[in-house]
Amino acid sequence: MGTFEKVKEVIADVMKIPVDGISMETRFVDDLKADSMDQFFLVDGFCEKFDINIDDESARTIRTVGDAVKAIDDLLA
Repeated sequence: MGTFEKVKEVIADVMKIPVDGISMETRFVDDLKADSMDQFFLVDGFCEKFDINIDDESARTIRTVGDAVKAIDDLLA
């Protein structure tokens, strides 16, 4: 399973939404209405799912699903 599919699973779980509505262009705040706690749980979920650590500075740059996928892939590289 690729990074995008795993990211979608975390988002669907945290935001309680179906995975089929999530694309690389989906914006966490504007499209999914994620508040600061949702964003915290999303980043935490990504860290747990991929066994990585996303620092606060990097987390602030993640605005879309694509941003999350790129940040995770960069950390795994």
